Amino acid sequence: MPASRSCPLEGTLKKTIIHDHQKDGIDRRGFLQCMAWAGTGVVWTIGAGMASSKAFGQESDAAGKGGFSFVQISDSHMGFNKPANSDVTATLRAAVDKINMLPQTPDFIIHTGDLTHSSKPAEFDTLDQVMLGAKAKQVFYVPGEHDNSVDDGKLYLDRYGKDAKGKGWYSFDHKGVHFVGLVNSAALEGMGKLGADQIEWLAADLKGRSSSTPLVVFAHLPLWTVYPDWGWGTQDSEQALSYVKRFGSVTVLNGHIHQVMQKVEGNVAFHTAMSTAFPQPAPGSAPAPGPMKVPDERLRSVLGIAEVAFVPQTKSLAVIDMPLVAEVG
Repeated sequence: MPASRSCPLEGTLKKTIIHDHQKDGIDRRGFLQCMAWAGTGVVWTIGAGMASSKAFGQESDAAGKGGFSFVQISDSHMGFNKPANSDVTATLRAAVDKINMLPQTPDFIIHTGDLTHSSKPAEFDTLDQVMLGAKAKQVFYVPGEHDNSVDDGKLYLDRYGKDAKGKGWYSFDHKGVHFVGLVNSAALEGMGKLGADQIEWLAADLKGRSSSTPLVVFAHLPLWTVYPDWGWGTQDSEQALSYVKRFGSVTVLNGHIHQVMQKVEGNVAFHTAMSTAFPQPAPGSAPAPGPMKVPDERLRSVLGIAEVAFVPQTKSLAVIDMPLVAEVG
């Protein structure tokens, strides 16, 4: 039986979506969109046809059962140097330190785009140097618009896309889970787009795979329409999402909006991550999106990472959002 649940965090913004005006393939009747932009954190466990949630800090059922974990980071924006964060290298290092302090070393790291702020070689160099400090040595990337809009992604592809298809999409399997990295960024403004070639590739990649295979899809921009007025969504996601709905457990990871938002529809759980660089305002709370200045003592409490754990016995995935430091008070 399909399940739709809101997150349990107190003080979060809840917005009921009554109609699917964006026609992106998601049934929104009565669905609660849940946001926890301050990085409090929530655990989502996704099983066959059901979803449950726990507040961050509660013990995860995914621990110690022979599964594996990986970490999502996003929007490091190497090269950014404005009042919202004058030292993004330091906060990325803090994110790596947070990963290295986890009880078990993750199998790998997924970076969901905007590695750099201006696609400059020195910015990519700095990112690579910081990531060398992670105990988890394997890192999978997808580009954000700051990585591929300046030079059509040439520098990004030269470094991270040699074995990828098209503009950088690819897939891989790990311990029974199928991972798909998609590219939906190309312009600095406006909605994301996958394009016909990539959607056709996705259909072929998933064809013939058992619907019981846990599926993780990751891209930079959200694959569900968060806030179209700010371009927070992907205009042609409907067809792509139609190919994943038959799978019993689907987790979709994105970045771009620099804040945690969760949505579950049927067997598909959508999750957007905090940035390691700077926060952005909540949807509609400001004239436009962009770097948001917070008091210096609060900055690291609104930046963070997401740890994802897989339990093979139940074929479930749990997502735990962790700020770089806990907010006091």
